[in-house]
Amino acid sequence: MATPSTDSQHHGLMAKRKPDLDSLSDEQLLDLRICDLGVTIANSPLKKRIEQLNAELADRDLRFTPHCWLSEDWFSPDDIPGIAIPFYLAHPRLMRLERKQLLEVEGGTHEWCMKILRHEAGHAIDTAFRLRRKAIYRNTFGKTSLPYPEYYQPKPSSRDYVLHLDMWYAQVHPLEDFAETFAVWLRPGSRWRTRYKDWPAIEKLKMVNELMTSLQGKKPRVQCRATLDPIGRIRKTLRTHYERKRQHYGLDLPSVYDNDLRRLFSSDDAHRRNVTAAAFLSRIRTELRGSVAKWTGEYAYTIDQVIQEMIERCRELQLRLGASPEETKRDAMILVAVRTTNFLHEGGHRAAV
Repeated sequence: MATPSTDSQHHGLMAKRKPDLDSLSDEQLLDLRICDLGVTIANSPLKKRIEQLNAELADRDLRFTPHCWLSEDWFSPDDIPGIAIPFYLAHPRLMRLERKQLLEVEGGTHEWCMKILRHEAGHAIDTAFRLRRKAIYRNTFGKTSLPYPEYYQPKPSSRDYVLHLDMWYAQVHPLEDFAETFAVWLRPGSRWRTRYKDWPAIEKLKMVNELMTSLQGKKPRVQCRATLDPIGRIRKTLRTHYERKRQHYGLDLPSVYDNDLRRLFSSDDAHRRNVTAAAFLSRIRTELRGSVAKWTGEYAYTIDQVIQEMIERCRELQLRLGASPEETKRDAMILVAVRTTNFLHEGGHRAAV
């Protein structure tokens, strides 16, 4: 665990031998150690996003600003009221490598990044004011001492939880339930009272609103500014980092969508001038979601998760339209319906903090 002053000294040394990331090939990048990347929050779009988060907290009269640092993943440590942000978000070249290695860039857009920052701020404020020790917290969200699962199987039809991050993330653990509820409460213009009016989850939101009102103007009880696993201390190479990530998430196996998508679309050179499969699915996404919801009775939110995964995989496979748009749209509806059903009964959904 490093103190902020130690981090500053290390970054000062790194600045003298900062690599030109844009000039490096993927293979050269993968051979770099994480501690040698030379990236910082200050010189990236993350700086303004963190400032936006702090402004949102101030607008709620909360005297709390979580300190942030770069690490391997998103997380907020126990006993440290701060937020670790993955290093790849500090440089566009690293974001491109992240997408190639893991098929997505978690927090890669402004909106997505703000969603995660609000979620992690929920964990941080929980720590800062020791909220989980309060009886009202435990009575509302459950026992925080429960073991934290590595994988989980969500219940998409449940209205006991808010919907903020993808994959019904509030269902992972009571701590995540609180963080997700806090994030929905914090987001400007969320209209949570209307959105969740008929959901049991509204009681959680009311509790968070009451709890946050009681904290207005108060100083945090825990003001530790330490960091955990800052990038300056991580000696492993990017190659090792991604090998372990892919193994954990099962990404070295062919995607469950690959065979179906290759039958639905084309990678033939004869179709190279046709619209991309990803663009085609994006264009008919609303119609797909509505039609499949009508015929399967499944929630549109669930169906949209399946469509998004298919779009990302089509982009990775560089597929294009090979048959007529109408024929492809019909077959895509069938595929989405089948995959939605399978999606709901598969175990081991990704549970990234």
